[in-house]
Amino acid sequence: MTIQRFDTGPRMSQAVVHGDTVYLAGIVASNAAGESVTKQTQDILSIIDRHLAKAGSDKSKLLAATIYITDMKNFAEMNAVWDGWVSAGNTPARATVEVKLASPQYHVEIMVTAAR
Repeated sequence: MTIQRFDTGPRMSQAVVHGDTVYLAGIVASNAAGESVTKQTQDILSIIDRHLAKAGSDKSKLLAATIYITDMKNFAEMNAVWDGWVSAGNTPARATVEVKLASPQYHVEIMVTAAR
């Protein structure tokens, strides 16, 4: 079975496809770094949409999601964006964890796995 890698750098690939499974790296905001949880979550989800499309998938095929958030006080704010984005009837298995992220400008990081 072949492995495809997308947007590969020296440390990691943004997406890896093995068989009919797509694994995305943890995604942080690229255009909304330092902005609100709402804006960062919107930015992250649009990046996820692009990576999934490049790998031949989409959000209706999500299998699992792990959401890292720096403060659970912002859980509802992040969920409001997530709930408006996730494919109704196709919600993935999901966990949300409070963490300290790599840089203080990031408030949210999301990692997903999807079928193709």
